[in-house]
Amino acid sequence: MVSRAWLLRLAPFGFVLLWSSSFIGAKVGLRYLSPLYFVAVRLSACASVLTILMLLSRRSWAELGKWRWLHCGVAGALINGVGLLGPHVGLTMEAAAPIALVQSLTPLLTAALGGLALNERLRPMQWLGMALGFAGVALIVGLAAASSTARLDGLLLAGLGVLGLVSGTVYFGRFCRGVPLLPNATAQFLGAAAVAILSAAMLEQRRADWTEAAILATAWNTLAVSLGGMALYLVLLKNGTAARATANFYLVPGTTAIIAWLLLGERLRLLAILGFIVAGVGCWMVNAEGRMRGAAESAGVGRDKPARRS
Repeated sequence: MVSRAWLLRLAPFGFVLLWSSSFIGAKVGLRYLSPLYFVAVRLSACASVLTILMLLSRRSWAELGKWRWLHCGVAGALINGVGLLGPHVGLTMEAAAPIALVQSLTPLLTAALGGLALNERLRPMQWLGMALGFAGVALIVGLAAASSTARLDGLLLAGLGVLGLVSGTVYFGRFCRGVPLLPNATAQFLGAAAVAILSAAMLEQRRADWTEAAILATAWNTLAVSLGGMALYLVLLKNGTAARATANFYLVPGTTAIIAWLLLGERLRLLAILGFIVAGVGCWMVNAEGRMRGAAESAGVGRDKPARRS
């Protein structure tokens, strides 16, 4: 039987695969659905599924008492609401490569804010890992970004999504870690769905052509990415630092290139392979150093603890 430790080690790989596949789903879905409406449907479906699970499992809503429901709702509105709305609109204005380049700022900003808000200190090896991760992403998307005519609005919207994801991640680490996963995720997606619905109603003229491809893309990004991927992301946040969790985003562009090569027949360039390797090394350095530090601190606690007399 797989141990909890092994599950935690495999969780980052599952998250990266699912999150990377969302770009394929979004690429298909946005052909038929307007971006804010697409996100609103996706998040509303997630909130509905989780609420039904809460009712069927007879989980107590008291776990969200003492304003924890509000904290989780705010974190969800930032991570899944703002974090998805901006980039989806940006993808209709700008190519995916420049958008991905902007979003690669997520781990560095999270590390910086985590140090201020959560007192999470990174060691030099982890900062070096962050720098390598950024370099790997730049290798993957840099040429594409440099060769295209970047549209400022699209890039600013991608930056808005980064700010939502980073601030929501730090807010979660500060206020929501003690809440069990199911009620936590339910409150988060209810908050995110509310933001997405209001945004779609107020800011967009809805476009919806519910073809089979649109339904499949929405279903995949709802069930596999938003529910499965975000569940793994919350597990990573609850069992580690915000910086270590977001470091996995460095692996997303390279993984997306591989998935697109396998499923869509897109050419996998040598630059993308090299960038994926560099980003992978950087991500490993951040997480490996964090695990070694945690093990050392645990060993130190064990050594300093006086022996119990019988």
